[in-house]
Amino acid sequence: MAGRIELKTREQMRVMAQAGVIVERALAAARAACVPGAPTLAADAAAAGVIAEAGATSNFLGYHGYPATVCISVNDQVVHGIPSDRRLAEGDVVSIDCGAVVRGWHGDSAISFIVGDHAAPADAALVDATERALWAGIAALATADHVSDVSAAVEDVTDAAGLHALDGYVGHGIGTAMHMAPDVPNYRTRGRSPRVRPGMCLAIEPMLVIGTPESATLNDQWTVVSLDGSRAAHCEHSIAVHEDGIWVLTAADGGAARLAAHGIVPAAP
Repeated sequence: MAGRIELKTREQMRVMAQAGVIVERALAAARAACVPGAPTLAADAAAAGVIAEAGATSNFLGYHGYPATVCISVNDQVVHGIPSDRRLAEGDVVSIDCGAVVRGWHGDSAISFIVGDHAAPADAALVDATERALWAGIAALATADHVSDVSAAVEDVTDAAGLHALDGYVGHGIGTAMHMAPDVPNYRTRGRSPRVRPGMCLAIEPMLVIGTPESATLNDQWTVVSLDGSRAAHCEHSIAVHEDGIWVLTAADGGAARLAAHGIVPAAP
């Protein structure tokens, strides 16, 4: 993603954290609505209710014409699935991507999980590896010199799990817009990447598939599916970098619980 990297003040980061916690609550509500037999529209309505009650706005609804509050992708759908009357089944792999805006500042996060109480071992391993890749990338950001250090950490987990990152889809900067410079690839790339500096806010989002990394977009012009029909998972957090460390903006604890395993204590902006 071309363009100048927007650097934020700590006060601006604190507003982004307000948006991020709303996103976290909206995702929790959406996940709770994803029970066997429920339509994916129910999860969209649950997230929309949380965002509206908080006095925030959705940054997905209307984005380039997108028709819903969240993206809900099921099984071989990797990202950008549109909520519908489709009813979820036991064992479905579901990814929900959500965003909110507070006073012009954006939050963006995604979760993946398995519907019901019974998961195929390969699907459980997929979701677990995608979460671990995300947190490895976040942990790397704490000491990274360049954005490519984050990409390398994500790829290391992906490779060790025998999975593939979706070709052509990357994380991004975030702030006064949902998608901003710089790109945050989920795999190593050639060439020099931007230096990590205080004031940067990045959305790190591994999109992993069990099979081929190639994809196709359905006729709705939004839903991205794995080309070979294999299942996929997508996890994302927005993170702030400042002089004293990092803070996961889309987690109420700043990421403390998951970063502890990496020996990192997040610092509030």
